[in-house]
Amino acid sequence: MAHVNLGKQHPAAYKSVLALNKEVEEAVARAGLDAKLAELVKVRTSQLNGCAFCLRMHTRDALDKGETTDRLAVLAAWWESQYFTEQERAALALAEDVTHPMEPGGHEWDNGSLSDEQVSAITWLTIVMNAWNRIAVRSHYPVAP
Repeated sequence: MAHVNLGKQHPAAYKSVLALNKEVEEAVARAGLDAKLAELVKVRTSQLNGCAFCLRMHTRDALDKGETTDRLAVLAAWWESQYFTEQERAALALAEDVTHPMEPGGHEWDNGSLSDEQVSAITWLTIVMNAWNRIAVRSHYPVAP
């Protein structure tokens, strides 16, 4: 199977995803969501999609924004830990629901800790992160030490 760098093959489409990403990042900030929470959503979405490139990038970004290694270490099983606030738990459950909407037994995210604006911002953030994961995985972006 041929491996094609999607951004190089169709740069206008790639630039459109970049523009959407910028708008969504601004919506996240306007919604009053913490930058660390946004990175947690990006990392969790990337875990679900198996995107090593985005996992490495957003784990580093999360650490740069003050996230702890303990919280990142348990993120894949966030619902079993006591590390995350109600708002973070809701955001992570929502990200999982957006990434795998038909998966039975999901986590309840509508616990009242997110405003409508925040639900929309996190949903868009997850949609864009899913797009980036697919771009990176399908383009076979290199991930090496």
